[in-house]
Amino acid sequence: MVGPVNTPAKSSAFQPTLDLWPIGNCQVSGLVDARGALVWGCVPRVDGDPVFCSLLNGDRRDSGIWRFELEGQVSSTQSYIRNTPILVTRLEAEDGSIAEVLDFCPRFEGKGRMYRPVAYGRILRPIAGNPRVRVILNPMKNYGAEPAGTTHGTNHIRYLVGRQAMRLSTDAPVGYVLEQRTFRLEGDTHFFLGPDEPFVGNLREEIRRMEQSTRSYWQRWVRGLATPFEWQDEVIRCAITLKLCQHEETGAIVAALTTSIPEAAHTERNWDYRYCWIRDSYYTVQALNRLGALDVLEKYLGYLRNIVDSAKGGQIQPLYSVMGESELDETTAAHLAGYRGMGPVRRGNAAYKQIQHDCYGQIVLPTVQGFLDKRLLRIADDHDFQSLEEVGEMAWKMHDQPDAGLWEFRTRQEVHTYSAVMSWAACDRLASTAGLLDKPDRAKYWRERADAIRKTIEDNAWVEADGNGEKGHYKASFQSDYLDASLLQMIDLRFLKPDDPRFQSTFAAIEKELRRGEHMLRYAAEDDFGAPETAFNVCTFWLIEALHLAGRSEEAHGLFCTMLGHTTGSGMLSEDLDWETGELWGNFPQTYSLVGIINCAGLLSKPWSEIR
Repeated sequence: MVGPVNTPAKSSAFQPTLDLWPIGNCQVSGLVDARGALVWGCVPRVDGDPVFCSLLNGDRRDSGIWRFELEGQVSSTQSYIRNTPILVTRLEAEDGSIAEVLDFCPRFEGKGRMYRPVAYGRILRPIAGNPRVRVILNPMKNYGAEPAGTTHGTNHIRYLVGRQAMRLSTDAPVGYVLEQRTFRLEGDTHFFLGPDEPFVGNLREEIRRMEQSTRSYWQRWVRGLATPFEWQDEVIRCAITLKLCQHEETGAIVAALTTSIPEAAHTERNWDYRYCWIRDSYYTVQALNRLGALDVLEKYLGYLRNIVDSAKGGQIQPLYSVMGESELDETTAAHLAGYRGMGPVRRGNAAYKQIQHDCYGQIVLPTVQGFLDKRLLRIADDHDFQSLEEVGEMAWKMHDQPDAGLWEFRTRQEVHTYSAVMSWAACDRLASTAGLLDKPDRAKYWRERADAIRKTIEDNAWVEADGNGEKGHYKASFQSDYLDASLLQMIDLRFLKPDDPRFQSTFAAIEKELRRGEHMLRYAAEDDFGAPETAFNVCTFWLIEALHLAGRSEEAHGLFCTMLGHTTGSGMLSEDLDWETGELWGNFPQTYSLVGIINCAGLLSKPWSEIR
């Protein structure tokens, strides 16, 4: 149980933070704040209209919200039911009354398929005393433009949210809910906000059955994870949340559940992350694969096959919608003020137009497992290999061409070393896979191309020692001398070994240039918006990995524990962190950051064999 969080009784005094608790079912998701309020949730899927948008609604914090206000509330405590994304929030009043809120999105198998409706289930329970509560349910539509219209019946309320409607079925007094009147909570009260159709069966029994079935599903899913011995709770929580970031219908994995949480205060570095970046998804499936979560990998490979088929051997975009849509025009939501009033709130992401050549490697690397892993339900065939070779051809064609890079610079292009190394990795893995598939001619073909790319990188990305005591190092691009943290990935991608003097000198240069105490910048040079003001959390995890591989394991362990100390009560991290104050910034929960926790835990943990 997380320790008490003092919560003011008046919502107007509540300052939004990223101390949020994700719930979801791989179709819809929500973020619940420290008061137990649902402050973010989009329908009919993660990139849809945020009917719950209080998180980005400025001073209109009771618009786009669903919360239970306990009369005289003085504190709240929160925790997940073990090994599930089912959240329990306990609200305590000054007179000793206690009410408890249980939040979940239904997910379980039934009738030969997965039941994961566009729905939120909430159970409100009296625990002690005589709690008096008020239900504040104010969904919005059209990105905060106006409240959802309502109609109602005896036991339900319909909310008209855009082109569709959602129905609240409840055994609470409907009049009290509509008028937001305070009433005594006499017994367990049930709420199901879902499809606009009559609720079938006994509401109380069905919601409880749904919750129990959902609990069983997640706990059984966790049983299949191969967790490290240490930090099991942290790894399990990150794994569950990464799975929640997958849109199961298509297999796409979004970078985060939110849009427009700024990377730093008042910077306008506000981006919509509710889309599937090929890069971010690569890191996500890599981390979950290390835990044995093959269901996420299998679904994602299906998504990738559709992306590759649609490209027809041509250029792959950096990101797509969860439905595989290619055009994600970037606009602003004029009626949402933004996180703490720090707009703009963006919808869509213009990065889809960018050229980012690292994506070819990030398609090949997870996909080659489909040819070799006998646990998979569908083993890739020769046709799949031919399709993947088309991706490899694009990697070869583009390996020495300028792009926006993994950090998505909007106003300049260079030949980025990370992109070139990813192109090398694509050809390298195709060569290895062809050899294992008994295709010697193709293995030779791809090995020659990998070797040629390696030579290009060595010739263009290496800076020789300057003769004044500064050792040589790799640089971030072929044209510039600046450094960025992505160079640390040369180890993970197997381009270099940890004991290679070239990596060691590059690591030393990066640490000197980009490290800020216990945190790491992605780069220090000014970009399109000026100099970075916050550390990039995944880069700090890359630093931890590099420290361990360099033999500085004690220091790596200490930094890892520091990073865990920055997680929210829910065990999450956002994209960025103020290295001076420790405050989290950027979209939440960030898959990159959760991947960092999983990877570092696996790297630093004692082995299970040491259990005594």
